[in-house]
Formats: sequence, C-alpha cells, structure tokens
Amino acid sequence: MTVLVAYGSKRGGTKGLAEMIGDALTAEGLHADVVPAHQAGDVGRYDAVVVGGALYAAHWHKDARRFVKRNMTVLATRPTYFFSSGPLDDTARSEEIPPVPGVQRLMTKVHARDHITFGGRLAPDAEGFPASAMAKTRAGDWRDAGQVRTWVHCIAADMACAR
Repeated sequence: MTVLVAYGSKRGGTKGLAEMIGDALTAEGLHADVVPAHQAGDVGRYDAVVVGGALYAAHWHKDARRFVKRNMTVLATRPTYFFSSGPLDDTARSEEIPPVPGVQRLMTKVHARDHITFGGRLAPDAEGFPASAMAKTRAGDWRDAGQVRTWVHCIAADMACAR
C-alpha cells in the first residue's frame, strides 16, 4: 500500500514530524511519499493519506487546510488520518489533545479516521515576530519519535483491517 504524507509547515518542525511518520510507515512495510501539502499532486493514486499541519494561534497551517479542501472528495473515499503539531511543552506526551475546531470540521467532512497532536519545535534562532520573541524563553523540541511510531503502528493496523 502507498501512503501520502502531506504537511503544512512554517519553520520545519511539522516537516520533521511528517518525515518521522514516513519513516515509521516504511518500517511498517508500507510505501510513503512525504510531500509539502502545497506541492502534492494526484491524491487519487494513494491508498491512504496522512495530513498534518502546524498549529498557529489555534489554526492549522493554511497549506494543510487548503490541501484538505482541494482534495475533499478523494480523501472521503480512502483512509485518512490527521496530525497537528504545536504545543511547546510536554502536554502532547502526557495527555490527548483534541483537534482544534477547524481541524475537527475538516475531519468530519472527509471522514478522517484519527487525529493526534504532537509536541512542536521552536528553534532558538526562530525569525519573525512573535516566534523570535517566544524563542527567547520557550525554544526547544517536544517532538517524540516514540509517540510517532506508536501512532503509525495503529494506522498500519487500521489500514490492514480495512483491506
């Protein structure tokens, strides 16, 4: 089975998560193409789709939103999974963080099977306001590769049952 992992990322943290997801899917015996959401081509050639976006002020990255809206009909016909990245602390490791309302609406429209929120990343040298101001006190990396692998294992099992 071939899985598209499409993501919207501003500073690279969500891109890194998408790459971790692609690697974990490959380890599960699936083929994964990891592509920025704004560059994703024919979604119809994939057996399943994972869509992720960074969260900024409780909104999913615009490229992830636009990708879902542009491909709504196709996404509704195959296994689709969403992820968000954003908390700049350990909360995503210790508790389930539900999708923000806009992501929940998109999930409903495409019948997404699951959503997870992963911890985010903020580089100490982040540019632009407010990121540079936040980086002075909140820089760090809260992405958890183990959490990613566990979630992807569940996706692979779900996809195996859907065959």
